[in-house]
Amino acid sequence: MKTIKFLFATLVLSLSFTACNDDGDDPIIVEENPLAEYKLLTNVKANNHSIEIYSEQQEFTLGYNELFLRIKDEATDSYISNAEISWKPMMHMTEMMHSCPKSGVSKTENASVYKGFTVFQMPGNADEYWELGLEYSVAGQTYNATERIEVKAPADGKQRVSVFMGTDDTRYVLAMLPMAPEVALNDFSALLFKMESMMAFPAVEDFTVVLDPRMPGMGNHSSPNNEDLTYDASDGMYRGKLSLTMTGYWKINLILENENGEAVKGEAVTDDNESSSLFFEIEF
Repeated sequence: MKTIKFLFATLVLSLSFTACNDDGDDPIIVEENPLAEYKLLTNVKANNHSIEIYSEQQEFTLGYNELFLRIKDEATDSYISNAEISWKPMMHMTEMMHSCPKSGVSKTENASVYKGFTVFQMPGNADEYWELGLEYSVAGQTYNATERIEVKAPADGKQRVSVFMGTDDTRYVLAMLPMAPEVALNDFSALLFKMESMMAFPAVEDFTVVLDPRMPGMGNHSSPNNEDLTYDASDGMYRGKLSLTMTGYWKINLILENENGEAVKGEAVTDDNESSSLFFEIEF
């Protein structure tokens, strides 16, 4: 995953241009955009502000989305630091509405940049759509803004998020984090949430995600040295190792186990069962 390029260099860095004239004008300071290497997904106009939302991805997509925000004051043409921001993604379906798993919005090393993530569990379509609600406070005053956004399924059609009912009658959302797969032992991460209500998706702790990667087109062979995903309390992620021994299409068969080691979803791959009902997909 790309490291944000706005540490100390972009925190202070600016381009200074001095006009060459007889009046001795002060230099004109032009601020660099610390998110210039990211994709501007949308620009929400409200309350005399422009709320810019960026991502390393090219669009809002099904599954995990890491998002970065900046708020521009249109009156002063400057970016606002130290705002307090919260958000609520909302899916408008034909007969109901629901939200999705999401993080809080936090400050970054750059005072004008904020970040968080969402996990969209379904794409929009012609009749159903996502809306992103934002509430933010600046200098003690609270504002609200709402923008319709287009969430698309991945262009490659691969499964990176799964929504399912567990054997414990709880509905879960399991999302794979983006990765750049290599023929190697790869770091592999996921996030796990339960659906407490249509609006609440708390994180699930201390489960285990058992990995069994297979290549269906190559005799359904597996790979050695995989490490199951276990919960990391420091950041709320499930982390492990994924062994990929060759390029091509891999089906990452999964079994979700609760804190007692009981299977909540998924099945072991055997001679009689070629794949689990819970899985992710990778092709490279």
